[in-house]
Amino acid sequence: MLNLLMSTGGIVAIVVVAVVVLLIVALVAWFISRYNKLVKARNKVDNSWAQIDVQLKRRFDLIPNLVETVKGYTKHEGDILGSFADARKMYDDAKKSGSVKSLAEADANLSRALNVAVNAVHEQYPELKANAQYQQLMNDLKDCENKISYNRQFYNDTVLSYTNLKQTFPTNIVASMFHFENKEYFTVDQQEQREAPKVSF
Repeated sequence: MLNLLMSTGGIVAIVVVAVVVLLIVALVAWFISRYNKLVKARNKVDNSWAQIDVQLKRRFDLIPNLVETVKGYTKHEGDILGSFADARKMYDDAKKSGSVKSLAEADANLSRALNVAVNAVHEQYPELKANAQYQQLMNDLKDCENKISYNRQFYNDTVLSYTNLKQTFPTNIVASMFHFENKEYFTVDQQEQREAPKVSF
């Protein structure tokens, strides 16, 4: 009888230990999956910001070509290049700081400078609209602006997903343990920054 109790007690102890081990393994697996999900969400935010950066760089690359095209029509290309150089420096400085808000402001300043320059050239030199190279550059610029707008929205959507994941229970426990930082939304503070530059023919 004692042997039976001992063997029954041994089996119960083994079952209890097995259940505890399984619970620990399940908890560790859950913890790892939450951590990995947070890392993937954070990386998606970083990637979506990189997509904005690619389009902004493309826009910066188009501007000197645009200025070169209008050189034959205008004597003010130095002023135009100067305002773009200032906007580019502001953007580069903001990029080094890593602040999305600073980058948004730099982007808005470039958009304003671009809008002013394009409108000034259109008013003073309407015959420029017939230039095929100019038309192609304006189409490329318009396409670039559309992609920037789309990528800004996508970036903010990925920030929202990341923030929701980071703040919801029980993932918020893992996020706070490993200090997952908040991500900034791409926002504009001034009304004129909310308007896309008008690229028209």
